[in-house]
Amino acid sequence: MALTKQELSTVETGAPRTRARIVAGAAAAGVLLSVLWSYEFVDHVIGDNVANTLLGHDAKATAISGTVAGLVFAFVSGLAGTFTACNIAMAASVGPMSQAGAGSKTRAGLRGLLRPIGLLALGMVVVSFLYGFIGVLLGDRLPQLSTAVAGGIPVRLIQSMVAFGLIGLAFVWLGLGALGVIRDPFAQRPAARVVALGALVGGFLIGRPYPLFNKLFHWAAETGNPLYGAGAFVLQSLGNIVLVAALFALIVLLSRGQFVYWLASRPARTAAVTGALLIGLGVFTVVYWDVRLPSMFGYGWFPTMPYNN
Repeated sequence: MALTKQELSTVETGAPRTRARIVAGAAAAGVLLSVLWSYEFVDHVIGDNVANTLLGHDAKATAISGTVAGLVFAFVSGLAGTFTACNIAMAASVGPMSQAGAGSKTRAGLRGLLRPIGLLALGMVVVSFLYGFIGVLLGDRLPQLSTAVAGGIPVRLIQSMVAFGLIGLAFVWLGLGALGVIRDPFAQRPAARVVALGALVGGFLIGRPYPLFNKLFHWAAETGNPLYGAGAFVLQSLGNIVLVAALFALIVLLSRGQFVYWLASRPARTAAVTGALLIGLGVFTVVYWDVRLPSMFGYGWFPTMPYNN
């Protein structure tokens, strides 16, 4: 009897021992990244400078002057926030995107480029559109727009901890499924996995405390128009994935589709790359937002690098 792709993946990865090494290594890398991460560098040195350069003025200090300016600000601030801790986990989509774009050697170039990017954007746009629409309707009733403090922690950061904790756990769950450690609901549906990841990337907005996004959210709420909010949030999310999509496209084009074909030609190889990325960045997300962040307010302890003091 022929093996299914999921069964073949389990056989070729050497089963428990190899999978355990992948899980342990990816989790350790995620924890290490959360220790080494410098939000000052990625948020301010990279993020602020990119936004200021593209907009031609101080992105934080200059008021958003109108609808067009707001929509431009949305996309630019999304691009500037590509490498922030509230967005970097989207890099885990590279493995699943490669799998979803796999086909024959002759079709891999075009199909391997357009289809997975479109699938990722689909899941992301649906969630960001809905959250932008609902966010404007709720306005200051959302903790994300509140200046209140509970237990010494700003409530907007408490929302971040909850949102990113759940998203991080979802990434880990998807990674364990991809490796065959637990049942994988997307074993025969790689395209659906990419759409689900896109939805999780769109969900980053639900907890994002990034100052430029906070400014955008306040502007959208003040307009009172939920369609503006929806459009702005979609542009913010699209800005978030531009660089990853461009990198993926560059790899596909330079390799003439062979990278996608190579990665997907062995299910074990695809499972290892997909699972490791999802678990590593999922663990990073959970540890950073639910262990490191509370420690900054006196809840627990977390190692601090000298450059983060």
